[in-house]
Amino acid sequence: MDLRRARAFALALALLGLVLGMAAPASAALRAPAVSYRITGTDAVTVSGRTGTTSPRVRIDRYAGSGWHLVKRVRAHSHRFSTTVATASGSTTTLRFTSDHRSRTLRVLMPAAAKPVPPPAKTPTDACGVQPRKLDGTLWSCTFHDDFSGTALDRTKWVPQMYFASGSPGAYACYADDSSVVNVADGSLNLSVRRVSNPVSCPADGQTVSTNYVAGMVTTYHLFSQQYGRFEARIRNTATTVQGLHEAFWLWPDDRVASTAVWPVAGEMDVSETYSVHPDLSIPFLHYAADAAGPQPGVNTAWNCTAYRGQWNTYALEWTPTRIEVFVNGTSCLVNTSGDPAFVKPYIVALTQGLGSAGNEYDGRAPIPATMNIDYVRAWR
Repeated sequence: MDLRRARAFALALALLGLVLGMAAPASAALRAPAVSYRITGTDAVTVSGRTGTTSPRVRIDRYAGSGWHLVKRVRAHSHRFSTTVATASGSTTTLRFTSDHRSRTLRVLMPAAAKPVPPPAKTPTDACGVQPRKLDGTLWSCTFHDDFSGTALDRTKWVPQMYFASGSPGAYACYADDSSVVNVADGSLNLSVRRVSNPVSCPADGQTVSTNYVAGMVTTYHLFSQQYGRFEARIRNTATTVQGLHEAFWLWPDDRVASTAVWPVAGEMDVSETYSVHPDLSIPFLHYAADAAGPQPGVNTAWNCTAYRGQWNTYALEWTPTRIEVFVNGTSCLVNTSGDPAFVKPYIVALTQGLGSAGNEYDGRAPIPATMNIDYVRAWR
C-alpha cells in the first residue's frame, strides 16, 4: 500500500471511530424508558411509555422522604406499557421508571380537587306553594288557597254575590250568580261584566234599580275569614285606557263577629282597586276612622303603585296587630301602623269586577264584556 492510500485508509478509520463514538451515547439514551402521564381522576394518573430495550419489565418507584420506594412492577408488550398510579390531589410527585437498569424520572403535578358544591338550600313550601317570610325571618303558613285548576267554582270556598250593584246612575251592573259572569276555565277564575238583552233589577244606592248590565263578584262569606296574616292574589284585568271599568281585591269584616261600629269606622281593606280611568295604577285603600280626613296618601291610601292594565299583576297585604303593608308586584306601596280597632277582627276575602263610578263612570267607550282573570288567591298566617 503506498503512502497516499495508507493515509486515506487511516483517515477513514478515524472518521468511522468518530461516528461510532457520537452514536454510542444516543443509543444508550434510547434504552431508558420514555414516559408520560395524564390525569384520570381526582386521586390517580395513568402513566404510559415505551421501553428502550427488549426487556418487558418496568419498575416504578416513588420518591418520598429521603429515598425511593417501590410502587409497582408492570410488563411491557412490544416495548409499550401503561398503568394507573394513585396520586394525592394537590400534590407534586416524582416517579422513577426503570427498565434494563436504565431509568427515567417523571414529575407529576396533580391539581387540587374541586371543593364539593353543596346542594342548594331547599325552598320551603306548603299547600300555598313557596312560603314567604315575615319581617322577623320566620315563615308564613298557608291557611287558604285556590289555584282555580278545575272547571267550576269551588263553592266550599266561594260564594257568588247576588244582592247589590256596581256603577253609578245610568250605568249600574247587578251582580249575578251566572256562569256568564262567574266561571272557572283555563286555570283562572273569570269575573266579567256584560250587557244582557232583558233588564234585571237589584238594590243600589238605597233603591231598586233596573239595568241591562250584570257583573261577577265572589267572596269567602261564612266560609273563610282570618285575623292577621298575608293575603295575595295574581290578577289580570281588561286592557283599556278609557273610563268605565272597576276591579277590586279586598277584605271585609266577618259579620259573625259582633260590632257596633258602622262603615267606614268598622273597617275595610282594599288590597287593590283598579280603575280604567287610571290604566297604570293599583290603588290600595284602608277604610277606618282616618276616612274622616279623606284620602291620605301614605296613611290610608297610595297613588303611586304601578300596575298596568291587561297584564298579570300580583297584589299582597301583610297584616299584624301593629302594621299593615300593601305590595304590588313585590314592591311595598303602603304602610299603616295605626293599630286601629277596625283591624282587630277577622276579615273575609272578596273579588269584584264591575262598572265604575265617581269620575270613572261607564260612558259606553270601555270594552264590554270586560273580564277580570284571577290566577290564584292565597292566605297565610
